[in-house]
Amino acid sequence: MSKLSPKVRHVLQKGTVIPAHPLALTAERKLDERHQRALSRYYLTAGAGGLAVGVHTTQFAIRRPEIGLFKPVLELAIEEIERFEQTRDVPIIRVAGVVGRTAQAVAEARLEKDLGYHIALLSLAAFADAEEDDLIEHCRAVADILPVMGFYLQPAVGGRLLSERFWAKFAEIENVVAVKAAPFNRYHTLDVIKGVAASGRADEIALYTGNDDSIVADLLTSYRVPDRDGALTDVRFVGGLLGHWAVWTKSAVDLYSECRACFTKGDGVIPSRFLTTAAQVTDMNAAVFDAKNGFHGVIAGVHEVLRRQGLLRGTWCLDSNEGLSTGQADEITRVTCAYPHLIDDDFVAAYLDDWLR
Repeated sequence: MSKLSPKVRHVLQKGTVIPAHPLALTAERKLDERHQRALSRYYLTAGAGGLAVGVHTTQFAIRRPEIGLFKPVLELAIEEIERFEQTRDVPIIRVAGVVGRTAQAVAEARLEKDLGYHIALLSLAAFADAEEDDLIEHCRAVADILPVMGFYLQPAVGGRLLSERFWAKFAEIENVVAVKAAPFNRYHTLDVIKGVAASGRADEIALYTGNDDSIVADLLTSYRVPDRDGALTDVRFVGGLLGHWAVWTKSAVDLYSECRACFTKGDGVIPSRFLTTAAQVTDMNAAVFDAKNGFHGVIAGVHEVLRRQGLLRGTWCLDSNEGLSTGQADEITRVTCAYPHLIDDDFVAAYLDDWLR
């Protein structure tokens, strides 16, 4: 059983920005290694404290045998992380997605462990109709190999409902180190928070928001909920692992730092300007993720922002049926113009040639 080193655990529990890494493709839908590396360099230079690879934003189809990109993409990210870590003492958190039924999930976790990943981000989408107790056994099997970050994926993109009881049981698993809450639903987000608190391990498990529609609110909210003994305890999200943070990442890092500074002051005062910013970020996410069309263009929307900045050559996805929805590009233009303080075009332009070397 692989365990987190004290240094990695410290970074994870303190909290950081973890972008969900996209997949760079050529027009022929083959891996574009040059731009794939450039994306990793962008996130790390922007100040991200971790990378999540092999996740939804990377496109789950990389696992298909006829595509064969799962291991190569994981390897490229590790190479760039290791190169970047040579310039600093603080480790970069290495997260890799794990999907499928138990045999597949265990095999993926073993590969990720061998490649040097720290944490498995565990999707349960393959268990749509399974009993929650069966899910717990599945999670244990993966946690026996690699530290696990739980993942509450929104049903609109393939997730399933998970109860407060499930999250309490899940959090009791020894090698569970974090949870990414991404149900895009306030009620279900509370189920995660209350479940983790009820497990008695709220001080050991790092909560990361994956709610791209509510990023700022999640980062600024302190949840006062009962612990295992019924006493009220304060629980909060310490960071985020987000597809939205795959774009405009330098601005996301800056905003995250502002949010951290706000709640670490300890006076309980949150300036009202954060409420305005929260709504602006949600508006931007709606455009990028194509919320109007049931998230059909979610991955292509991320690609479109990166394409405009020169970090990708196109918006191509492995599935030729995935692309921008009608009017989505105009929506992205609208929010980019409306909220210039939340984009990072100048930052990208200053470093792009170096990242593409």
